[in-house]
Amino acid sequence: MVVDARKEKINSDSVWELIHDSKTIITAKGKKVSSWNPGDDDKATILKHVIGPSGNLRAPALRIKDKFIIGFNPELYAELAG
Repeated sequence: MVVDARKEKINSDSVWELIHDSKTIITAKGKKVSSWNPGDDDKATILKHVIGPSGNLRAPALRIKDKFIIGFNPELYAELAG
């Protein structure tokens, strides 16, 4: 599924519905990359890292099997590309 976040806002409740059953959530912001487990880590802390200043899901956001990658880091994307 492809959603254009400029046209369709994805707020924190909707974001949590998308990501809460993932095994891993990886957030990237500049050089900082963090890994989260929604079953173990605090919901508010995870949402703080995946929701941008506009109150919308940060971009880019990718779902790969049971993993979400949110945000951009060139090294992370190079690693994912193999």
